[in-house]
Amino acid sequence: MKKTLYDYAEIIKKLPLKDKYTKEELLIEDLLIDKEKNIEIYYAPHNEYINPKAKVLIVGITPGFIQMSTAIAAARKELENNDNIEEIQYKCKVAGRFSGSLRKNIISMLDEIKLNEVFNLDSCSELFAEKDYLMHTVSLIPYPVFVKKQNYTGHTPKLLKSDFLMKYIRENFINEIHQIDNFEDILLIPLGKAVEEVFCKLKDENLIKDNQILMGFPHPSGANVNRLVQLEENKESMINFLKKRTVS
Repeated sequence: MKKTLYDYAEIIKKLPLKDKYTKEELLIEDLLIDKEKNIEIYYAPHNEYINPKAKVLIVGITPGFIQMSTAIAAARKELENNDNIEEIQYKCKVAGRFSGSLRKNIISMLDEIKLNEVFNLDSCSELFAEKDYLMHTVSLIPYPVFVKKQNYTGHTPKLLKSDFLMKYIRENFINEIHQIDNFEDILLIPLGKAVEEVFCKLKDENLIKDNQILMGFPHPSGANVNRLVQLEENKESMINFLKKRTVS
């Protein structure tokens, strides 16, 4: 059963009102969902709102700590004077989705491969603003995952080889994507190799289709120092793939 803001509202209300938090404030027992050895999964209200009308799905591995902090800060402020949990869940999604430099990098890279032209936009920045009804952002694992208190990157342990983490993908991600209307027509953009590898497995299991997956999109994190080189190497094939897409 997926944990949501309904379960954690009272705990979040106990936090101080702040724009951002430290790991010492958030990586606490009250917010710990699950753990195995040095892998810990914590709660954040980041992946609870679902946009059923989306045409493009941008998929990361797991929310990082910055997204966790941003989403919890948004929830804490809203809970001060608002008891509409569903409304708060949407506001947490808007605030937290690829927040910080990640969002800037994603927009720049999406424009570079001309996704904006697929949707008749001046820039993909509109997908994070007035045209956000076209997009849904989601993580394979809905909650923040940390290894030795550092953001999990999908490689140590390797995501596909971790039954502990794959369980969350099968129990949450698969269910979520099938709540989107006309899911078989939606464009899937995996952020980086680790997500790509999971998509290939899901494709082999006939849970998604090959012609939905935009292959070769680099992870947009600033820590990925090769992202611009990777983008340039895969740019032409991604542009050609997107030319075949039509938006109804």
